[in-house]
Amino acid sequence: MSPRRNRIKSAADREAEPAAPLGGSLRRTESYQGDDWVVQTVAGTAGRYYRCPGCDQEIPPGVGHVVAWPMHGAGVDDRRHWHRACWGARERRASNVLRGRGAPRY
Repeated sequence: MSPRRNRIKSAADREAEPAAPLGGSLRRTESYQGDDWVVQTVAGTAGRYYRCPGCDQEIPPGVGHVVAWPMHGAGVDDRRHWHRACWGARERRASNVLRGRGAPRY
């Protein structure tokens, strides 16, 4: 069996592709709790820890995740960082996650 050939794509082939690959930083609008939310996938390279509101677990630096905020919100203060799976299951999850006394509230 011969090895696979790497073909150089022509300019016409590149124009037919979507603007960003899966996991790109394109913003989209989704519905959640009766409101429209702006959703953006990020690579998680900021070097910060975030707390996912879906599972109440930390999102460590370097882990790709989703940032969502209400379309008509206050801006930066309304942004929430979610695990991708938690954002996908947001309608099926209960919102009564309880933290321990010593858990940080961020």
